[in-house]
Amino acid sequence: MSWGFAMKDETLLRDFGSRIRKLRKQRRWTQKELAAKMGVQTPQLNKYECGLHAPPLDRLLCLAEMLETSVDFLLTGHESEERPLHNFRLLERFRALENFQQEDRDTIIRLIDALIIKNRAEGLLDLPR
Repeated sequence: MSWGFAMKDETLLRDFGSRIRKLRKQRRWTQKELAAKMGVQTPQLNKYECGLHAPPLDRLLCLAEMLETSVDFLLTGHESEERPLHNFRLLERFRALENFQQEDRDTIIRLIDALIIKNRAEGLLDLPR
């Protein structure tokens, strides 16, 4: 295992692998496809999914990103109330907006709010109400 801490409990490691497998299958990806996206060999991904090995931390972060989940969920199975933002283009723009004048930020927030309301009205997004 390559984590800075030991995942000694085999059940934890097996459950971790099961969560990876489940999320991969939800996306209808083969092990080969996910392994390629992560930059690892398919047999290595198989070892993660079977609970035989834990990935190094950089691969753990990559897995969470590829599977659009949190590291916390992969490790513990506990889902956060908040979904992490995975669209890096969107995240970059939000970071850039922090440097705008307050009035411009408020305008952009109103525009985003209007688009959300429009999409809710059209039934395109199933956002929490």
